[in-house]
Amino acid sequence: MSGSSIGKLFVVTNFGESHGPAIGCVIDGCPPGMPLSEADIQPDLDRRRPGQSKFVTQRKEADAVKILSGVYEGVTTGTPIALLIENTDQRSRDYSEVARQFRPAHADWSYWNKYGIRDPRGGGRSSARLTAPTVAAGAVARKWLSTELGITIRARVSSIGTVKLPLENWDEVDNNPFFAANVSNIAEVETYLGKIRKEGNSIGATVEFEAMGVPAGLGSPLYDRLDARLAYALMGINAVKAVEIGNGFEAATLTGAEGNDQMTAQGFASNNAGGILGGISSGAPITGRIAIKATPSILTPLKSLDIGGNEIEVVTKGRHDPCVGIRAVPVVEAAIALVLMDAALMQRAQCGNLGIRPEELFR
Repeated sequence: MSGSSIGKLFVVTNFGESHGPAIGCVIDGCPPGMPLSEADIQPDLDRRRPGQSKFVTQRKEADAVKILSGVYEGVTTGTPIALLIENTDQRSRDYSEVARQFRPAHADWSYWNKYGIRDPRGGGRSSARLTAPTVAAGAVARKWLSTELGITIRARVSSIGTVKLPLENWDEVDNNPFFAANVSNIAEVETYLGKIRKEGNSIGATVEFEAMGVPAGLGSPLYDRLDARLAYALMGINAVKAVEIGNGFEAATLTGAEGNDQMTAQGFASNNAGGILGGISSGAPITGRIAIKATPSILTPLKSLDIGGNEIEVVTKGRHDPCVGIRAVPVVEAAIALVLMDAALMQRAQCGNLGIRPEELFR
C-alpha cells in the first residue's frame, strides 16, 4: 500500500526522510552464499554522493553505508539485508518558511493533499536524498547479476539543457563532474551550467543507459513486461518525466523496414527494440534513455499559495542541485539492476533457468 517497495522476489523497501536521523532500505530475497560487505556498496554511493563539485548541491554527506543484518561472516544468509545511511549534514532551518507554503513544482502540495501532513525539511520523503538507499540496494543486485550472469550495467549523461554530450568514450564517465562519456564538450558544459548556477536557476538533463550480457527470456507478458518494469522503476526516480526503450519516440517516425531488427546467423543486425521484444529480453543489449526535469528549487521568485490559500511569492533557499540529472547516473544504473535481478529470479522460479545467454543464441 505504501509504495515504498519494489520487486516481487528481490524486494527492496526504502525508508527515511531527507532530514531525519537516517535513511536506508531492507532487501528481502537476496540469494544466500554471496560474499558481501560495505566495500561492495560504498563505491556506488560515493558516485551519487552530494557536494563533490560546484555543479551539485553542497550538502556534505559521507553516505557511509552500514550492513545491519542478512550477512554472516561476510556472506549473505538469505535473510533480510538491512542497510543504513546516517544523515549528518541537515540544515532544517533552511526550511522554516517552507512549512507554511507550497513550493511550485515540488511535492509539497500533493503530499499535503494526500496525507494531510508533510515533512517540509528538504522535501522530507520526496527528496532526491532517498535515491541513496536505491543505489545501495542496486549495488547488491549489481554484484549478483555480474557474478551469476556476467551482466554489465552503465549509464551516462547525454545532454544537459541544450548542450549535447555525444558518446566518445565510456571510460570518461567518472573522469568529469557531469558523468559524461565525453571529453570535447566538457568545457562548454562547465560554462553553460556555471552561468545557470550563478543566476540561481536550474536545468534538466537526459541520461542514456545500457545493460549488456542480459540473457534472452527475462520478463513476463502481459503486465510484467521487462520494458514496463524498467519504465516503472525509472519513473520512480525523482524528477524523471520520460522513459524511452530502444529508439523510443523515434520509433514513431520509422517505417517497418527501417525499424525492424533483422536477424542473421551472427545476431541481430540492429537494436532498434532496445533488447526487448514482446516484453521479454532478446539477448541484445538493453538500451534506453530518460529525461530529467530542472530542479524546481531556484532563487527566481515564483507565484504560489500558502497553507491558508493566500497567494504568495516563493523564493526557495537552501543547498540545491543546479542540474539534478548529473547525479542521476548511479541511480539509473541501480534501478535497472533491481529490475533485472528480480526478473532473473522470476525466470529461474518459473522456468528453472536464467534465460539463454547472448552467445548461445546464434551458433
